[in-house]
Amino acid sequence: MPERDHDPIPPGTCYLVGAGPGDPGLLTLRAKEVLERADVVLYDYLCNAEILGHAPASAERIYVGKKAADHAVPQDELNALLVKLSGEGKTVVRLKGGDPFVFGRGGEEAGELRAAGVPFEVVPGISSTVAGPAYAGIPVTHRDHCSQLTIFTGHEDPTKAESSLDYKKLAAADGTKVMLMGVGQLARVTAELLAEGADPETPVALVRWATTGRQQTLVSDLANVARRVEESGFGSPAVTVIGGVVGLREELSWFERRPLFGRRVIVTRTRSQAGQLSVRLRELGAEVDEMPTIRIAPPDDELEFGRFVQDAHTYDWLLFTSPNGVDAFFEMFYKIYKDARSIGGVKIAAVGPGTAKKIKGYHLAVDLLPDEYVAEGLLEKLLETESVENETVLWVRPKEARDVLGKGLTEAGAIVDQAIAYQTVPETGDPTGAVARFREEGADVITFASSSAVEHFLDRGLELPERLKIASIGPVTSGALRSAGLEVDIEAERHDIPGLAAAIEQYYAELRAGV
Repeated sequence: MPERDHDPIPPGTCYLVGAGPGDPGLLTLRAKEVLERADVVLYDYLCNAEILGHAPASAERIYVGKKAADHAVPQDELNALLVKLSGEGKTVVRLKGGDPFVFGRGGEEAGELRAAGVPFEVVPGISSTVAGPAYAGIPVTHRDHCSQLTIFTGHEDPTKAESSLDYKKLAAADGTKVMLMGVGQLARVTAELLAEGADPETPVALVRWATTGRQQTLVSDLANVARRVEESGFGSPAVTVIGGVVGLREELSWFERRPLFGRRVIVTRTRSQAGQLSVRLRELGAEVDEMPTIRIAPPDDELEFGRFVQDAHTYDWLLFTSPNGVDAFFEMFYKIYKDARSIGGVKIAAVGPGTAKKIKGYHLAVDLLPDEYVAEGLLEKLLETESVENETVLWVRPKEARDVLGKGLTEAGAIVDQAIAYQTVPETGDPTGAVARFREEGADVITFASSSAVEHFLDRGLELPERLKIASIGPVTSGALRSAGLEVDIEAERHDIPGLAAAIEQYYAELRAGV
């Protein structure tokens, strides 16, 4: 029989996804879902780099950003690239700031995909037209002020012979007007509106880098706003709000009043662990950059670890000293067993509430939790609770852990086995772009939640700016920092992630109060 040609690769699906206005917490659940199964992500200038972390590590990431006069990839080439990649059977995510169909050229991209016969889906995003003003304390509609909203762009297609904006109608329109992409054209736009009879005293606000810790807001009136912007150097990207609702900002401002607003904080945890601390710091108003210095890798001898996990039910005590250890243990456990009851009657101890929460996530109770969330505290609690003489103990630990528990329990007469669940290895890349931003812009605070994070951060050889404050999760990490010749400015009283965030908040509260 003649050799058959290979069947053609079926076309993939292209997702036109709105990344939202900047705050990664405003990404929609659907957007997260499609990112998690992406083969390729093409992203814009205004997309928060942290959002890219939802895509698999194996996914190709292509920057196709556009600034006012700087296009990384021309639109026609981008359209062709979307068709090509999707046609190769790949799941393609076109990630666009805000909403793909609100002044984003998503409609043009969808048209090209349709013409090429490529399946596509539009995933709407939260637009900065409403989110930006909201984070500045400005509702774009309000029953006591207006019930109409007009949205327009200040950056039209430069190839058009004349503007398609009817400034006479814009000037006469009731309610709130919101302009996108118009900082560079503000003087022309305001002059046109004034020439068509708009009230020069109409309140105007510009919100820059809206919904992020870098947010800035400038308030003026229609007659003077362009001059104020030029004098202050207020630049793009910004959304402009025109109308009486701007007057509500003084009363309704909330985001810019948060205790860490305007502070940039570096989080040095692994990508998988950074979430809790990053979320809390953002809730406090900080701009957060995740700069992982380490990543979690399997142990050198997974077979030996598996044997310990298989025999866990034969021990009197099972000790966990990190959330990563809990995850590694149960990932192996459920490869071996199908029933949680196979763990038997072993008693479980956790070093702190974060580790305990992980254990409870696997529907198991924690029998012992120390008052001080370090290895020494766990050892002290075990020894004061009951005699451990001749008790069998399985300690699930990282390769790099201090031997405080093993040594102390052995001296007390316990029979201790140490199961190496994982190891930490240096993160030598810059997956979030945080290293580059740190070199260029510095930061206010850098956080460390482990001695290994300190070690691997120092290995990067980054110069520390003078104003940088160093925040440590507890005495062990602080010791590692001081041994390296660094001063610890902030140390958590409660040695866990909520405690670290609280310590940073308290530090700046005292600074404001002059304590």
